[in-house]
Amino acid sequence: MGKEGCRIMEIVTTYLVVLGFLLLSIFLVIIRVLKGPTAPDRVVGLDTINTIVIVSMIVFGAATKNIIYIDVAIIYALLSYISTLFIAKYLEGGEF
Repeated sequence: MGKEGCRIMEIVTTYLVVLGFLLLSIFLVIIRVLKGPTAPDRVVGLDTINTIVIVSMIVFGAATKNIIYIDVAIIYALLSYISTLFIAKYLEGGEF
């Protein structure tokens, strides 16, 4: 295997290690969402899962050197932020 192939294997290995930690984080947050004693705890858990998914998209985009995944992550982050605001407003008892 040449230098280029070795470099690609190093990037793939690093990406898989990071992906493993992100999946472990999502699993731990899912436990918090299921056990959360209150609705705001569950909303924060879901927002954390959204943030981890956004980080996963950015890491994948960086690993594959493909910009489109980073653009999609930015749009997903904006939609996640807006939905979290609406849910927080609903739980507070306010009107939209």
